[in-house]
Amino acid sequence: MSGNSYYYGDNVNMYGGQGNQGIVRNQSGAGGTEQLNPAVVAALAELHRMIGELRTQVPAPSAQLLDESLPAISADAAVPAQERHRALMAVAGIAATVGAVGQPVAEAVRTVLGMISG
Repeated sequence: MSGNSYYYGDNVNMYGGQGNQGIVRNQSGAGGTEQLNPAVVAALAELHRMIGELRTQVPAPSAQLLDESLPAISADAAVPAQERHRALMAVAGIAATVGAVGQPVAEAVRTVLGMISG
């Protein structure tokens, strides 16, 4: 396999002091982020509101994880799709563990995931 090059992230090539290419971004979209359609933006805004209500009803460590997940779930956030997915799964996990109180949030997460997955 000598001579094969596979790049899955940023790649920097430096050749002495000349001919430097700088950073080659090997990510999809603008900085690896995705454009969201208006329906997803609305669903994320509603989910954001619901998470705000849920965080007051969960233990402190769970509330902290919800707080840490919120920036990636914001419709305004320019985050890679995988980071958004990871944050949504964290929220879904917390919502599932608190039972009936978290059920609406878990359903909202499922809806958003369905919308962004295609």
